[in-house]
Amino acid sequence: MEQDQKSRCVWADSAPDFPHYHDKEWGLPVDDDQRLFEKLCLETFQSGLSWRTILSKRDSFRLAFQHFDFHKVAEFDDVKVAELLANKDIIRNKRKILAVINNAQRAQELVAEEGSLAAFLWRYEPANQDVPPASQTTCAESIALSKALKKRGWTFVGPTTLYAFMQSMGLINDHEEQCFMRQKIHQARKEFKRPT
Repeated sequence: MEQDQKSRCVWADSAPDFPHYHDKEWGLPVDDDQRLFEKLCLETFQSGLSWRTILSKRDSFRLAFQHFDFHKVAEFDDVKVAELLANKDIIRNKRKILAVINNAQRAQELVAEEGSLAAFLWRYEPANQDVPPASQTTCAESIALSKALKKRGWTFVGPTTLYAFMQSMGLINDHEEQCFMRQKIHQARKEFKRPT
């Protein structure tokens, strides 16, 4: 098939569901608070696991976590936590589940103070966009964002987790040089109106 002949990032051909994710989502700039929050949560669940595992369960995560509407997740109680721990279709890690609920509450606070998650997160867009693709796992901005979020009470938001978040949400173009998406992401980032 024509799609399979495209030159992609090496990782994109390593699993059947990766090409679609790579071609349609990864690296495209996002300014929607709910999608940004979802990605932060999924990165939390990925900690210590493979992205393939998380992607295969993403629809189940969306159902279990009210499509990552952080206003709804912030209201989750002990009964809901018990329900999530019994849900075999998601990652049943109590620390991560509690982190997502905590971070939903912190997201509400941040939006009340800053206007939106997007406006806050995009302030940490890496200044140096000329770094060779796939050459680093953190940057000065992911370290700074990690510190800023932890100071606000967020958990499971280390610099490496946040760099992966930046890659996937378009704050940096980390598609490999030979990848057909690199130029498309470059153009999308050029046309993207940064939230304020």
